[in-house]
Amino acid sequence: MTVPLDAKFSMFENRIKKVWKHIAKIATKQGIACFRFYDHDLPEFPFRMEWYDGAVYVSEYKRKHGMEDDEHALWVEQCKAVIADVLQISVELIYMKERKRLNHKDAQYEKEASTKIERIVKEQGLSFIINLSDYLDTGLFLDHRITRAYVRDQAKGKRVLNLFCYTGSFSVYAAAGGADLITSVDLSNTYINWTKRNLQYNKLYSADKHMLVQDDVMEWLKAAPKDYFDLVIVDPPTFSNSKRMQDVFDVQRDHVALLKLVLKTTKVEGTIIFSNNFKNFVLDEAAIPAFKIKDITKFTTPFDFVGKLHRHCFEITK
Repeated sequence: MTVPLDAKFSMFENRIKKVWKHIAKIATKQGIACFRFYDHDLPEFPFRMEWYDGAVYVSEYKRKHGMEDDEHALWVEQCKAVIADVLQISVELIYMKERKRLNHKDAQYEKEASTKIERIVKEQGLSFIINLSDYLDTGLFLDHRITRAYVRDQAKGKRVLNLFCYTGSFSVYAAAGGADLITSVDLSNTYINWTKRNLQYNKLYSADKHMLVQDDVMEWLKAAPKDYFDLVIVDPPTFSNSKRMQDVFDVQRDHVALLKLVLKTTKVEGTIIFSNNFKNFVLDEAAIPAFKIKDITKFTTPFDFVGKLHRHCFEITK
């Protein structure tokens, strides 16, 4: 039996009320201002919703919905009205994007709009610039909240390398933790500049302590100093075929080659935090010449992602 449209919206409203009450309560107790509260909970409403300290970022998974463009646009506005009513905020504070159903994480790099809407949000005592308009992702991956804190706790007095650094949130945490030197590498100049802005906003940037490198990570690693870094963060895309890269990158196929290069630039007894979002990822432990490999996925999974996270996270000791 087909459920009437009004009944579906009623189900949608009730679901948001339920998850919002539960997750927002935990977030408030923990002093967390940015969190995910809905991720494809109902098949009829295939959204991912995140709260950014007063604004809601909603991305719609692309699927065959059987609606004409005008009909779909109206449906989206109705959905936004429901979300705004439940959360008691203005519809203007809900930012909507379409998320393609891909196995490739590098969709985050696609620019989607021309009007820049930025906000400053707090996380664990630090501030981050997020963009709610121009890209598919905001600039702050909320699923790494615990991992970032873990890096801050380990960073004091260390040389830190942040590969595929994106907007530099790990670099900010490392700097806040008292790292001696931080090198941030990303292929995108946009994200290297964003990293610098995040560091500057937190009053943590200094030219003598921060190396900001716009380069292909695999190529940069081939010339990187040996036995140099104490702590390395490696969070690559699942797949990338950027024209600026020397070769197509596939995390399942290429992670061993990547980690071997990372191990060369890491000091003995140094630590590598390796993470990726490929759902079916399998780490080839036997091929990685490390002293110790520990799966820290569960430990680094925040409460708002439990049961809904495809990220894998490992702590590797040289």
